[in-house]
Amino acid sequence: MSGILTGFAVIGLAVVVGYVIARIDLLGPHARPVLSRLTFFVLSPFLLFVVLARADVKTLFSALLPVSMITAAVIILGYALVSRFVLRRRTAETVIGSLSAGQVNSNNIGIPISLYMLGDAAYSAPVILFQLLVLMPIALGILDAATSGSRSPRRILTQTAKNPMLIGSALGVLVAVLGIHLPPIVMDPLAFFAAACVPILLMSYGMSLYGQRVLTEPGRRVDVVIASALKLVVMPAVAWVVALAFALPADQVLIVVTLAALPTAQNVFNFAQRYGVGEILARDVVFISTLGCLPVLFGVALLLG
Repeated sequence: MSGILTGFAVIGLAVVVGYVIARIDLLGPHARPVLSRLTFFVLSPFLLFVVLARADVKTLFSALLPVSMITAAVIILGYALVSRFVLRRRTAETVIGSLSAGQVNSNNIGIPISLYMLGDAAYSAPVILFQLLVLMPIALGILDAATSGSRSPRRILTQTAKNPMLIGSALGVLVAVLGIHLPPIVMDPLAFFAAACVPILLMSYGMSLYGQRVLTEPGRRVDVVIASALKLVVMPAVAWVVALAFALPADQVLIVVTLAALPTAQNVFNFAQRYGVGEILARDVVFISTLGCLPVLFGVALLLG
């Protein structure tokens, strides 16, 4: 249990610092968009490369991977159907909402939770792999097409392939799969930049909370409630069912359900900022799921631990 508290203490401090920065207007009116571009184009690629390059290949491609993929697919498709055909939302906003419901914070929360609650930080690696190399290219490709107006498959693929986060992820997996050992003179500078990503991302999120209240945007409260409920309640339940269907041992059932119970990834909010769509939806779901997942994680540990 101390692992859960440790992870959230670190995250909470960074968010509070960002909130204070915005409250006293320390960095001026352009701070949020500048920090958003800094994390998206510069720091995140370094972080993703370092995390995946250091991951164990056996863990990356273990049985945890298909279970996590199926679980995320069920939640994302479920939200997308409701958003498009019931709520009648635009494509780009549907993508942001779907990611808010089904993309977990497998990195800056998942890694410490995996380490302190499950005993090994590498348990979050399969989820990171799926989200970065499968889910993210699809989502960013759709967002690029929807926001740029392009419908050319070649242009969409080109834009997606140029995404720096995808490049960093692909190179990291390549290094891990090929068993390449990078010397400290190469890895240490990369890790230096990687270490800056999570604090800045979390502070940027904290800055966005200043002057804002949850569930205040007219006409979007139902979107936030649905995405939050799917993330906090339905996704862990689906992970448990899928894990049992795969006949996973009890310790691995605990792993996949714990990872599914993680809050929405902060980079969903980063994507919303980057593409100028669904920012309030992403912000509210990240906020609600970050607070709400704490009792959910405690419940998972008590029931399955």
